[in-house]
Amino acid sequence: MKFVDLLLLVLSTFFLGTNFVAVKIGVEQFPPLFMMAMRFTLVAVLLIPFVKAPRDRMFQVFLISVSMGTAHFGLFFIGISGVDAAITAIIFQLGVPFSIIFAWLFLHETFGRRRAFGILIAFVGVIFIAGTPGSQSSHLHMFIVLASVFAWGIAAVQIKRLRDVDAITLTAWMALFSAPQLYLISAITESGQITSLSTAGVSGWSALLYATFGASIIGYGLWYHLIGKYDVNQVVPLTLLNPLFAIAAAVIILGENLSIGIIIGGILTLTGVFVVQMRSRQASTPQT
Repeated sequence: MKFVDLLLLVLSTFFLGTNFVAVKIGVEQFPPLFMMAMRFTLVAVLLIPFVKAPRDRMFQVFLISVSMGTAHFGLFFIGISGVDAAITAIIFQLGVPFSIIFAWLFLHETFGRRRAFGILIAFVGVIFIAGTPGSQSSHLHMFIVLASVFAWGIAAVQIKRLRDVDAITLTAWMALFSAPQLYLISAITESGQITSLSTAGVSGWSALLYATFGASIIGYGLWYHLIGKYDVNQVVPLTLLNPLFAIAAAVIILGENLSIGIIIGGILTLTGVFVVQMRSRQASTPQT
């Protein structure tokens, strides 16, 4: 890999990792689902003019908008409102094991003992974190974050079946379909949406813009570009930088504390995911 492209890959993981902190800041000032709906609105406005409509696969894209856009991202934004950003970033790494498991169940793909061991270690790490005493994170919200990762695993299988739609087109149309779904669910389940537009501070609006431009446009854009340019095995392992950037940003910017239990659980989870990724021949999409 060229040195410039390596720097671009690290930059991509930086934006995707620090996005956890941006979202954490944002959901403290906007209702979570409302913020996600606004993010998708901005993404759709920015990307739709530059992509073609996947006319023959529109229904499949709509289904992905339900599982990935509404279920995954919606639950993620709700969950992180009650969970430390660092812990959320670690739990999110279970998206890789979940995608392997669902590919085995629905696509009849196989995996050996080594990857099975990696999956087991990854889940043990998250269980270790959940059982750590003194954590400020809500167990209910941890479960919601885990449910969002579960939804991502299902969406990953759907995306594998949609091989003839490029990633940017999928992102644009998923955003367009997901935004009204999230606005509707937000209107039913949340309150204070209009008020938040006037009470949110600079940090809240900056968080929304960072999640839109930093993660969705720059982070994902660089990632898709490099995945198309290099072998998957050269690119995917560096996704483990995502949670490292997230943890560092959470400690520096949010002042989150990392207990020994969280550190041990994080190491176990990332080790398990590393083992799984080393044995995987297909790319996984970053989750934020």
